[in-house]
Amino acid sequence: MTVLVLTRRLHDSVSDGVITELADRDVPVYRMDPGDFPESAGFTARIEPGLSHWETSWRGQRRGLRLEEVTAVYYRRPNGFRLHPGLSGQDAQWARAEARAGIGGVLTSLDCTWVNHPHDNARAGVAPLALKTASACGLTVPRTLITNDPQEARDFITDLPGKQAAYKALGHVGASTHAGQRYALWTSRITSDDITDDLGRTAHLLQEWIDKSFEVRLTAVGPELFAGAIHAGSEASRIDFRRDYDSLTYSEIDVPPNVRRGVRALMGAFGLRYVAMDFVVGPDGVWNAVDINPNGQFGFIPHLREPITRALADLLEGAVNP
Repeated sequence: MTVLVLTRRLHDSVSDGVITELADRDVPVYRMDPGDFPESAGFTARIEPGLSHWETSWRGQRRGLRLEEVTAVYYRRPNGFRLHPGLSGQDAQWARAEARAGIGGVLTSLDCTWVNHPHDNARAGVAPLALKTASACGLTVPRTLITNDPQEARDFITDLPGKQAAYKALGHVGASTHAGQRYALWTSRITSDDITDDLGRTAHLLQEWIDKSFEVRLTAVGPELFAGAIHAGSEASRIDFRRDYDSLTYSEIDVPPNVRRGVRALMGAFGLRYVAMDFVVGPDGVWNAVDINPNGQFGFIPHLREPITRALADLLEGAVNP
């Protein structure tokens, strides 16, 4: 019986902590990066008449694994497949698609405890669906507009009480690539005067700007909720706390009952065992749900790092030693 951790081999401190906690408890754990395939790892899966599962083997750089031994999977952030450098263009595209369908298909067919299943992550990571579901579950969602119509965007901002909006990336990662470099797309505060006709070139998401007293990162692991208040220490971090982590301070905070009910209902709607959510709390004390990340990290809030790591280990260990 083994816990499988699907993540990159390096530079994932969240997975490192969970793996260490499981190892300290003598829980068998195996770290796999599907991105090692096909250049650094081998994979075989077989099914025959009468079998209800794939018989599989993964041959990694250090040791192998039979996937039938897996009773829980912690899905974090595995790398993309690293293909032979001789492949390019359509050949590389085809090989990557085949690897995803083959290995990804067999992995996602594992009948075990997932934290979280990548298909559930994918659904919950679609911003329009996540915001609609959050609202349906009783959470407060700011006024939001998705459009490529410049005049609709101007009118939306003009009609807001504060005449300001938050512009956010619709894509979950919030990053773009230019000239081979990745750039983060931070939240920006805008007015109607900032809207140009270039907005018509694609879809854009605008939300009512809320003058925040503070923000909250709420992390749910199974039935447990962990919340940390985030206090901005600079103008940049007041717009988007990711712009200036060094200026932030944190404090403990209780989760209001209505938010507890809403988060649990949202997790049930998407089939999640883990989710990280961001709330903006204004002077009126209302918790406004602004971001739902089913695979978000939690390590940047010091007083929550160890409790959440232990809760994740508890959840995964429970599938191995029920």
